[in-house]
Amino acid sequence: MTAMNQYGTKLEITTHSEWSQRFWDDLVPAKERVSKHPLFLDMANGTLSLECFRSALLNFYPLVAHFPSYMAGALAKATAFSLDGVTETRDWLIQNIKVEERHLNWYQDWAGGFGLTVEMLNEVRPPAAMNAVNHFLWDMNFRGTLAESIAATNLAIEWATGDWTIQVYKGIQTYTEHPEVNINKRSLAWLRAHAHYDDLHPYEAMELIKRLCDKDPVLQKKAFRAAQDGLAYYELALDECYKLQHKN
Repeated sequence: MTAMNQYGTKLEITTHSEWSQRFWDDLVPAKERVSKHPLFLDMANGTLSLECFRSALLNFYPLVAHFPSYMAGALAKATAFSLDGVTETRDWLIQNIKVEERHLNWYQDWAGGFGLTVEMLNEVRPPAAMNAVNHFLWDMNFRGTLAESIAATNLAIEWATGDWTIQVYKGIQTYTEHPEVNINKRSLAWLRAHAHYDDLHPYEAMELIKRLCDKDPVLQKKAFRAAQDGLAYYELALDECYKLQHKN
């Protein structure tokens, strides 16, 4: 089939080969540990404390704010157009960097609805365990292969995020009862966008990985490890943030 999102990105999604199906299936447990993390489950059912919710919004802000820069690092490497998958990856990155550009303002509106100012967001210094994912993504996108960049960023991070945002979006209205929270169309834009269209991104990212790595088992292993590590760092950040909920 041909996948086309609302921003015009077109990419034919092909049937998995043996290696790519195994690649996808073997990542599912790590992805599930992120998308079904207790922090997100508590967000979805309205039991996450406001303090912990704010901490999550604040300390994950650099991941959202820098996401276009990570993808730009991958784009800078997409220059060998004679190699399989490189041209398609270049075109896809260009289209989606434009999309990520607006997500920063949407995320700021979401954080604002929970009482966080733009100044607070821009000055945040996340704990080391929460900031490790950012260092990993910088490394992958500026020092790894093109396939590793896509695997770590657009497959691992966006796959898990697309999953958890669906559930959180369904339950976010429970926070409207809190006097310090303002839930409205504007403050829900980031969450709504990821819950409604990002389900396509990991499939597109996997398609690009298939095209970039299909003839090279070594690249396949490197890309898998990059995705696996990206999810592990994501989980580490969530674990650290969730400690706040139960520290007492």
